[in-house]
Amino acid sequence: MQQVPFDVAPMSHKFAAHISYMSIKYIIVNSEIGAGTRGSSLGFAALEIAAIRDRNKALIKYPRLKVEVNNNALYQSNPTPNAIHIDEIVHQLERNCEAVQSCREEGTFPFIFSADHSNAAGLVSGLKKNLQDKKLGLIWIDAHADLHSPYTTPSGNVHGMPLAALLGYDNKKRKINTPSKQEINAWSKMKEVGAISPKISSDSVILFGVRDCEEPEQSLMHSKGIRNFPVHEIRHRGIETCVNEAVERLHDCDAIYLSFDVDSLDSDLISNGTGTPVSKGFDEKEVIEIINGIAQSGKLAALEFVEINPTLDTRGNRMAEAALHILNGVLPTIEMEIKPEE
Repeated sequence: MQQVPFDVAPMSHKFAAHISYMSIKYIIVNSEIGAGTRGSSLGFAALEIAAIRDRNKALIKYPRLKVEVNNNALYQSNPTPNAIHIDEIVHQLERNCEAVQSCREEGTFPFIFSADHSNAAGLVSGLKKNLQDKKLGLIWIDAHADLHSPYTTPSGNVHGMPLAALLGYDNKKRKINTPSKQEINAWSKMKEVGAISPKISSDSVILFGVRDCEEPEQSLMHSKGIRNFPVHEIRHRGIETCVNEAVERLHDCDAIYLSFDVDSLDSDLISNGTGTPVSKGFDEKEVIEIINGIAQSGKLAALEFVEINPTLDTRGNRMAEAALHILNGVLPTIEMEIKPEE
């Protein structure tokens, strides 16, 4: 697919860049055991196909670290219906944590391509473990809040739980399930990946584009004051205004992890090639502007693309092509922002 170029005006921030790296490293995590549908493990391959067809060399520009996965766990019986395959997911999260931590320790910027969103609970943990006592902010660009726990999940799919795990929330007041002892123990381990819990506080979390969540998640967002910038608000007030407000809310954070779930994109306008597609979402240009705006704060310390699923894409490889377009639109900004000062 031929990408259509466009200009994205730089946003004005009063925050000076202070995070420096030698270069970028691509971290690839093809684990999909937290998802409810199969195929997100092929997401990075689909992205490579899009790049090859477009003769785009962005994906071979930097070294890669491919994290070990165990998708064979999907063949195994599941004794934890309120947190499906959570025992193996915890092992995966520990590997993810180690990958990000090692990337940071060697002075490279982690640019992550992940299969299902449960992986983020380990990836963010790796950044927090590297930061130690410094305060971490989190930007979550997603159609879903991912604030479920084994107590509240209607599906049991752990890719709907990573943000709750990072915050350390069970939300028992809104429980609809009674987890088993095995599920509770595994959930506790998931919250404690990296030997730090919680990793972030609710005032350090900003959601962009969340528009499909259940009542327990909505209740938690309200009671904890978690800010969501819905699509209609961003279009009404303007991207720059909303991004600047988000950065201002995270002014006391030392670093920011940004997770971009492709289901934040409009499934009708772009593609349904993701595990849980939702209509009335962002277009590609809007996501590029949001990510670039956050990057220009000087605090972006890791970036994740997640949940591309080519097996569900009814428009060929359109979702991967859209993700590549966004990659092309944000990579120059990240390269510029992470340059060590002379």
